[in-house]
Amino acid sequence: MKILHTSDWHLGRTLHGHDLHEHHEAFHRELLETVREKHVDVVVIAGDVYDRAVPPVQSVTLLSRTLAALAQTATVVLTPGNHDSAARLGFGKEMMRAGVHLLTDTPGIEHPVTVQDEHGEVLFFGLPFLEPDIARHTLAAGEEPLPRSHEAVTRAALDRVRVRLAERTSALAADGAPRPRSVVLAHTFVAGGTESESERDLTVGGVDTVPGPIFAGFDYVALGHLHGCQDLSSLLGDEGGAMWYSGSPLPYSLSEKNQKKSMLLIDMGAQGVETVERLPITQPRRIVELRGTLSEVLAQGQTHGNDWAAITVTDRERPAHLQEQLRAVFGHLLTARHEPEGRGEEQRARQVRGEVDPVDVMGDFLAFTTGSDATDTDRAVLDDALSAVRIRRQEAS
Repeated sequence: MKILHTSDWHLGRTLHGHDLHEHHEAFHRELLETVREKHVDVVVIAGDVYDRAVPPVQSVTLLSRTLAALAQTATVVLTPGNHDSAARLGFGKEMMRAGVHLLTDTPGIEHPVTVQDEHGEVLFFGLPFLEPDIARHTLAAGEEPLPRSHEAVTRAALDRVRVRLAERTSALAADGAPRPRSVVLAHTFVAGGTESESERDLTVGGVDTVPGPIFAGFDYVALGHLHGCQDLSSLLGDEGGAMWYSGSPLPYSLSEKNQKKSMLLIDMGAQGVETVERLPITQPRRIVELRGTLSEVLAQGQTHGNDWAAITVTDRERPAHLQEQLRAVFGHLLTARHEPEGRGEEQRARQVRGEVDPVDVMGDFLAFTTGSDATDTDRAVLDDALSAVRIRRQEAS
């Protein structure tokens, strides 16, 4: 069986104000061509199909068209991520055409999509993004909620999956059939993975990751959330199996400029994963960061004029009409900053980066406005407020 793993499409997203829809369309054409050329049996999409809970109409249309085309030749298994609205993404799934499976329900985690090949069954289990403040109640075995962490809710979900997998394995063994192979889709931040600036923070209670070994025991773990393609199979220990992030098909921040964007082609044999092949995704243009005086930067226009460019100009005085001069040469300008040479670090405005804990950001703002550092009590109040916002956003979606 050939499985194609992709994730983090973020349909509807922009790159520093540049509309990416035409590039998403180009990626989807490449995806469909790859599925046909490689004779892919199953396409797994591990979350963040959309960039926000209420996506643009053109993004919804693109997804609908792509799923319909994929279903003509392959089975599609899709789970929502932290950017998607599970409720909206899963709306109408009972009416979805044969071959497209939207695994959006937390209570249905242990119910797999079963696909047959010449070696028997392959069971596909989908873990939608599990918001701890909600899933700790949904997945609790008794009245007492689970601990408030990504690890606790993910362990509980995987426990349910393992029970179902063991039951199916026993049933097939009783009939003399080979063991079922297993694939788990999970949208989460596995400790040991390399992050970028463009992933939305998942921190709850100061912790945003889950340990890799909790995914041991499955043939393949298709991860979503981190935007760089990376192999985390070594975290699974002696039980074997493979665990990968496919990464995003396009860059969504400057920190992704050196990433090799890929889809993953998994060859699933009788005993499990035989090979994982990275298939490069064609990129519309490069991301470059240029620094120098205005004249030095403009001189590089012939080489980088068609690239997405983040430019820092170092003239002692801010050049007149800086944005206009740069845009005239760099048609895909992302950012333009003026940082005179010799300016001290303490004189520069502080930047809030995507990987920073939101509670730290709020704590810094509190310190800035009050003149004193946030106390443990202050941080607890801020953390509770952030949790309440996340719950309301999840319920509203």
